[in-house]
Amino acid sequence: MTFKERIKSEMMVIKSLGVVYGDIGTSPIYTLGIVLLLIKPTHEAIFQILSLITWTLILLVTVQYGWLATSLSKRGEGGTVVLVQLLLPYLKQAKAVAIVSVLGFIGISLLIGDGVITPAISILSAVEGIALIPGYETTSKTLLLFIATAVTFVLFIVQKRGIEKVASAFGPVMVIWFFVLGLGGGYYVLQHLEIFKALSPVYAYEFIAQHPGISFIVLADVLLCATGGEALYADMGHMGRLPILKGWLFAFFALMLSYYGQGAFLLSHPGAADSPFFKLYHTLVPSLYVPILLLSIAATVIASQAMISGIFSVLYQAMTTRIFPHFNVKYTSNELRSQIYVGSVNWFLFLCVIAMLFIFKESANLASAYGLSVAGAMSITAILMSMIFMFQKNYFKMSIAIIVALVSLTFFVSCWLKIPNGGYWSLIIASIPLFIVVLYTQGQKRLYNSLVPVDKDLFLTEYAQCYKQGSHIFGTALFFARRTDHIPAYIAKTMFKNGIIYDYNIIVIIQTSSESHGITSTMTPLGEALDLLTIRPGYMEKLNVETILREKHINERVIFYGDEEIVSSNIFWKIFAMIKSLSPNFVSFYNFPYEKLIGVARRAEI
Repeated sequence: MTFKERIKSEMMVIKSLGVVYGDIGTSPIYTLGIVLLLIKPTHEAIFQILSLITWTLILLVTVQYGWLATSLSKRGEGGTVVLVQLLLPYLKQAKAVAIVSVLGFIGISLLIGDGVITPAISILSAVEGIALIPGYETTSKTLLLFIATAVTFVLFIVQKRGIEKVASAFGPVMVIWFFVLGLGGGYYVLQHLEIFKALSPVYAYEFIAQHPGISFIVLADVLLCATGGEALYADMGHMGRLPILKGWLFAFFALMLSYYGQGAFLLSHPGAADSPFFKLYHTLVPSLYVPILLLSIAATVIASQAMISGIFSVLYQAMTTRIFPHFNVKYTSNELRSQIYVGSVNWFLFLCVIAMLFIFKESANLASAYGLSVAGAMSITAILMSMIFMFQKNYFKMSIAIIVALVSLTFFVSCWLKIPNGGYWSLIIASIPLFIVVLYTQGQKRLYNSLVPVDKDLFLTEYAQCYKQGSHIFGTALFFARRTDHIPAYIAKTMFKNGIIYDYNIIVIIQTSSESHGITSTMTPLGEALDLLTIRPGYMEKLNVETILREKHINERVIFYGDEEIVSSNIFWKIFAMIKSLSPNFVSFYNFPYEKLIGVARRAEI
């Protein structure tokens, strides 16, 4: 490796710290303090809780995501959608395909539920550190909430402008943050080297054995240390596996020093159990406390930004694979394909985050709702991985994946106890996109079945007769269709009933491929002045159809598409009709100029 390549590789590691590890990197701010709300911080309890945190990070993050998940990819891409795409070719029964697809839908929905609570708990927990600044001890909770709201508003309002210009600063900021975590924690670790005994899993086992009842409740809060771990896999396509794994070595070491440093600090300061992170730095370097507080707020904003961008990317995949309605998408970067902006989703998330802030009021209360979505998403990932390894006959990894799945499911079940205390909000938020996905996919099937297509051979026979007999309109016309074996009725209506046939006619079909990236296109002659253009983009591609048309020297004069008027007496299909009417039409989603678009109305009863 040349010096230049080495520098580039190290820069990718630094960038991964900003993009991938923001969420898990800010978990030391609140995790230990929240766990110790349930357990008295005795010497024995501190060792036991640290052991639980250690092995949670090792099993759920290092093993599940750092090793197993990142070994499964498509052209370097990761995430729930990739796991589903890897698994589907092995499945022969329609029922199995349906189950796996539903698991994928649930995984996407849980990510959104997690994405709402992550900014709320991260930003509020950092802002609460203001109360330790001399002279600000009496700062009201209401004022802290409004400060957190202001920070949140700035975070969401800049999404429209894109983060490409400031993204380069995220990595260095997080490098500084992890150094602060390591140095602050490392100081107190050196004062109490016996704290390293907590590395033994025996302490974790002893805690569960001694407290069989409360340990199940504690696990739901211990899981907070691993939130954001799924980013190791989800962002693999953006950063690359090697930079992410190198970054995790650095981040894991810093996180361990931070948690163990807080534990060592509590051995001599048991009264600081309510906020061990901030009180550690307030005691260690009181003159630098304010800069560290500002750094923590910056880190939580970066963590929230990564989550929001991840939701945008996942929803875009859902739109291109036609399991989610089309929204207006703005591309905020000419270079980074992952950087997009979906306005309606952005402000929906903002309103949900603000609601969470004012409903729960404190980060400790937010913790009662946090973790359920994370544990659910981790469990789905582990189950899908176990199935893939089984079909690949990699029985060693399958065995480890099954063990991890059982651990993830244990955490997930423990998080059910949070439902009465606010965890239901996580489910309510996640149920909204899940309801939309199920309604949209089923509605699309009903809609397609209600629109009786024209047999391809019959269409071509009638087209040949009409083209020879009729006069043609000057120019090229595009007609959009979904399948190659049937012709949409609106095309036949336009050409044969309305007599609209151009000099050159092209039927365009866009079929999302099972690959993540790459675009292929083929032109197939169907008849005189009639061609079929099939475009196959990867499901993560930001497709620009006009670019492909220009490459093929096609300069369309008009673009026809089917514009359905949906009629139904069923309340659910009425909601589906409303969603369809509010969504950009199929061709608008691909940014065609509006002056060229002509929608051909069709009445559909479902």
